[in-house]
Amino acid sequence: MALAELEPLNVDEEYRLLIGGDWVTPEAGTYEIVDPNTTQVIGHAPEASISQVNDAAAAAKAALPGWRDTPMAERCALLGRAADLIDERIGGLTGLLQGETGATINITEAVQLPACGDRFRQYETPVNLDESMAPYPVEANPLGPGGLAGAHVIRQPVGVVACITSYNFPLVNVSGKVAPALAMGNTVVIKPAPQDPLAMIKVVEIIEEAGFPPGVVNIVTGSGAAAGAALVGSPDVNMVSFTGSSAVGVKIMEAGAPTMKRLLMELGGKGACVLTDDCNVDSAVGAIASVWGLHSGQICTAPTRVIVHRSRYDELVDKLTAVAGILKVGDALDRETIVGPVITELHRNRVEHFIASGVADGATMLCGGERPDLPGYFVAPTLLADCEPDMRVVTEEIFGPVVAVMAHDGDDHAVELANNSNYGLFSYVFADSPGRAFEIGQRIQSGNVGINSLAPHVNAPFGGFKMSGIGRDRGIFGLHAYSELQALSWVSS
Repeated sequence: MALAELEPLNVDEEYRLLIGGDWVTPEAGTYEIVDPNTTQVIGHAPEASISQVNDAAAAAKAALPGWRDTPMAERCALLGRAADLIDERIGGLTGLLQGETGATINITEAVQLPACGDRFRQYETPVNLDESMAPYPVEANPLGPGGLAGAHVIRQPVGVVACITSYNFPLVNVSGKVAPALAMGNTVVIKPAPQDPLAMIKVVEIIEEAGFPPGVVNIVTGSGAAAGAALVGSPDVNMVSFTGSSAVGVKIMEAGAPTMKRLLMELGGKGACVLTDDCNVDSAVGAIASVWGLHSGQICTAPTRVIVHRSRYDELVDKLTAVAGILKVGDALDRETIVGPVITELHRNRVEHFIASGVADGATMLCGGERPDLPGYFVAPTLLADCEPDMRVVTEEIFGPVVAVMAHDGDDHAVELANNSNYGLFSYVFADSPGRAFEIGQRIQSGNVGINSLAPHVNAPFGGFKMSGIGRDRGIFGLHAYSELQALSWVSS
């Protein structure tokens, strides 16, 4: 077993909150952060009081006018500076990030860490988003004299943005929100997931060194829902950017309604993966197996709901079963490990409950289901065949290493099954003809569809249909998401 050598963690290190440019001691104490791989305590996170959450929102509001009026070129230059510092220093956070997320060392190094600086660098170049409307003549009317009407459309920052994120990819999630929000002239209050906020606090320390004015970037943390709820309810917060479950997204919509919060929400997913009768099954198997290997299925874009043509059904499940059998489940620090732990004991119990419900509903468990004899919160790669559209393992997001397989009898039937879901974040189509896959993909109710591939375009709009969210980000669409349209109109005689 080749265990990764990482920097030692200081369990007693004191972490603080950044509010208005000052690193402050949490008024409500601290809470334990547990390594999902070992179940050992690796640190203590700050427990912000509600008063401190409100102070952070007020500080962001106070900093807004100056930051909004800072030229975009200067704002973006600071983002580039932050990206440089993150790239230089983020390697020193490998052990901390791996320990609090439980991600395998390979996923930590290849996916979790590099994307953080990349998300900042994506917005280091200013973009002119203004647009002039074509003039047109108007006759005199009760509103004023006639003349030539013109308009100029600009994008204004929304204001103070609460960035509330999920546990699975903490640095990627936060960076993907903060960078475009700051580029557009918003100020932010970051609220990481309760399970793994420590590395993000360290990243905010790095970001602050880039030279952002006090109050532009703030971070508060907490063990439960109270801090996030306070942000959503704050009259000083103009927008909530949230990544997490659909159930929490509904609560945010309800809580934000009285102050008409703008919303960007990336919510749950139950990715459909359609395989046609002529598809390359081997290629599809590799993609589907990513549910097991990429952070143990704790990824909202995972192709967990497989819809395969009946003529290829046996071939697919046989190959998936074989692949599951060679995926090493084990210590997340072992570089040969493919499937690491899930985030908490509570979540492991939830995943196991879903597996049991699938078997009780009539699904056939071809592999997995057992609890590995390991100290952490592990779930073995599980394959459920003979699934029906109304089973909970098919309709609900499990967020674990579980794949459910159904058969279809043709393209129309496959589309019907794919669309029989409350979710629509990321789906996939595998077919021998890219044109056929493209045509099927257009009919699937999903914000993103991968054609014979899992890899998304880095600048394509990302977000979901139905219960999978509201709005789109990434690339230029990220700037759109964190802005309000304003039209300046006139009539010249």
